[in-house]
Amino acid sequence: MGRLLGIIVVVWLLIGVVAAAQRGYFGGDSDVSCKEFGDTALTIVAGPLNYIGINPKVDCSKVKAPKPSE
Repeated sequence: MGRLLGIIVVVWLLIGVVAAAQRGYFGGDSDVSCKEFGDTALTIVAGPLNYIGINPKVDCSKVKAPKPSE
């Protein structure tokens, strides 16, 4: 049973990687922002749900990163 669950999870994530690649989330030479990373990660985790219309997005406006000390 555990092996079957593991296979399902791997296939689910692979479908998510394909969906993220089709949306062009991989590649590019620019620095990755919080939004870009979050959108990519959510697309991968959503897996096959991407193909039924779920388009996950991240709102990083509420994320407060600590400022470095001087």
